[in-house]
Amino acid sequence: MSEPTTYEAKVVWEGGDESDPRLHSIELGEEKVMGSSAPGSGGDAARSNPEVMLVGALSSCHMLWFVAYARAKRHPVASYIDEAIGVMEGGKFTSATLRPKVEFEDEHPGREFVDELHHRSHERCYIANSVNFPVTVEPQ
Repeated sequence: MSEPTTYEAKVVWEGGDESDPRLHSIELGEEKVMGSSAPGSGGDAARSNPEVMLVGALSSCHMLWFVAYARAKRHPVASYIDEAIGVMEGGKFTSATLRPKVEFEDEHPGREFVDELHHRSHERCYIANSVNFPVTVEPQ
């Protein structure tokens, strides 16, 4: 059994401001993300919110595995764009859908190969394995 791994994030709230008392920052390593609550909860649509960050984490995790597997199989990825969507109902996520569009540096290796990489990536994604709602992958 392996040792637990820890990950840290720092959230700083200093009273927000008069226009939005929800304003805060999230420090992720060397980066600072400006946050609020979701617009439907009165937050600032121009800022990140926890719901969007969860969907982004699912997408990013899947992409990192996919790119690594493709590189290992000697089919390097030239671009990867995912317009992922998370659905909430009754105050909780009920599903998420990843919709990656992948272009390769060389000749396209074929749909079966790409589907297999998506399947393997989905199985390995730590974030998808940690949530209690279905995450589906619909390659574009």
